[in-house]
Amino acid sequence: MPDYGDYCPVHLATEVIADRWTPLIIREMVLGNTRFNDIARAMPGISRSLLVQRLRHLEKHGVVQTWPSPTGRGSEYHLTPAGKDLERIIDVMARWAIEWRFEKIRPHDVPPTTLMWWMHRRVRPEDVPATRTVLEFRHTAPEPQTIWLVIERGEASVCHQHPGFDSDAVITSTTGDLSDVFQGYRTWAQAVAEGRIEVTGPRRIASAIPRWFAWSPWTDVTAERVARAARAARTARAAGPDGAAPGARRSRRPVRSTVRS
Repeated sequence: MPDYGDYCPVHLATEVIADRWTPLIIREMVLGNTRFNDIARAMPGISRSLLVQRLRHLEKHGVVQTWPSPTGRGSEYHLTPAGKDLERIIDVMARWAIEWRFEKIRPHDVPPTTLMWWMHRRVRPEDVPATRTVLEFRHTAPEPQTIWLVIERGEASVCHQHPGFDSDAVITSTTGDLSDVFQGYRTWAQAVAEGRIEVTGPRRIASAIPRWFAWSPWTDVTAERVARAARAARTARAAGPDGAAPGARRSRRPVRSTVRS
């Protein structure tokens, strides 16, 4: 009897991309990460040995190619045409989770180091200043931590130690509140208006900061899902505990039987 995988295309696809961590590795490469350390930093919890194993697996199946680094040191990992075609799959998976696993998503659980790494790769090169700009992010909770983004020549670097340059603006918030903005649970303007994010610095920089980031690729669908969940919650509250609208009175008229002997 032929093996199941020989005639089921879904099985053939799962052999390539269904292992744990593999879709996340593809996600990172779709978002532009090509260096081993960059991919690893974006996925806290994966061991370096497992990442090596998964990259080799993807290369074996024609999803990833290894290129020499332009710097002459190490290698870079790039998606092949087959790998780039998986962008659609990653997008559908994210949208499915936002729609059907919404209550399970915990945006406040992201570590500050991971969040800042995500943010730095979503900088809009065409919108940032031409001169070096330093943003100081002061995370106040759950654990106080300060991380700097140094934006220069359209690229951003993450610094966990003082970069040696004065900060052009200081952003103060909890990691959770900043994550809410990144992922689309609320806008930057809403977070500032509600006092969840405080920006200190020249007005021209403070007002421009939200335009410098593309945020998560799924902010729009997340915002729509948040709005829908809020409407459902309001409707449920208005309906009352028994499902009837407040003030509605149940009919006490007896039900007349239509059954005849």
